[in-house]
Amino acid sequence: MFDVIDQKKQLLDAKRPFPLHTLQSIREHLIVNWTYNTNAIEGNTLTLSETKVVLEGITVGGKTITEHLEALNHREAILYVEEIVRQNQALSEWQIKSIHSLILKGILDDQAGVYRTQNVLISGARHLPPDYSQVPELMIHFTKWLENEGARLHPIARSAIIHSEFVKIHPFVDGNGRTARLLLNFELMKNGYPPIVIEKEQRLAYYTALDETHVTGDFTSFINFIVPIVDQTCDWYLKLL
Repeated sequence: MFDVIDQKKQLLDAKRPFPLHTLQSIREHLIVNWTYNTNAIEGNTLTLSETKVVLEGITVGGKTITEHLEALNHREAILYVEEIVRQNQALSEWQIKSIHSLILKGILDDQAGVYRTQNVLISGARHLPPDYSQVPELMIHFTKWLENEGARLHPIARSAIIHSEFVKIHPFVDGNGRTARLLLNFELMKNGYPPIVIEKEQRLAYYTALDETHVTGDFTSFINFIVPIVDQTCDWYLKLL
């Protein structure tokens, strides 16, 4: 499947530079859909149309301030990820903390960008995140892996493993899932692939594949979950461009 996707990527690359207005409409669509789905996976009750309205600066009645902030913050995090991709920066602990800070800004300010100092559980999962005392060392190992062994993997496999290993460490009290999906897309975008959206309706398959990977140590389940989404996203871009 990597070969098939890479062939589609070559077709996309051949179409560059993309038409300006088409690219702008795709980006606007992506920001709304990505923000809606990533927050819905975590329990945010804003609908897709409500998310679009909130991102346009309008308050939706009957929704909490936190739900509004989750939408606005996520858009800011996407913009930040786009910027560090443009600057061709490597993923570092500083950037991970910066992305997380944007996710929790105004929601849990004292925890934003700060590694957890308490133990946590992942609801519904068999995997137990490591003791909080291990988090700083594990995150150092995580970023070193990216520079060394991880750099030798296919970008799609690497992006899936980045997501999986980040969630396995669960370095923050809250916002790990949203941050992980941003990191996954950072890696895809940095390597010239279009960003993907894991949809709310895929939540069960998504969590099942993640937990299987965490419990067994075999990344196959989660990579196999991510690959078709990347493939379908490439098809969607090819159809539009």
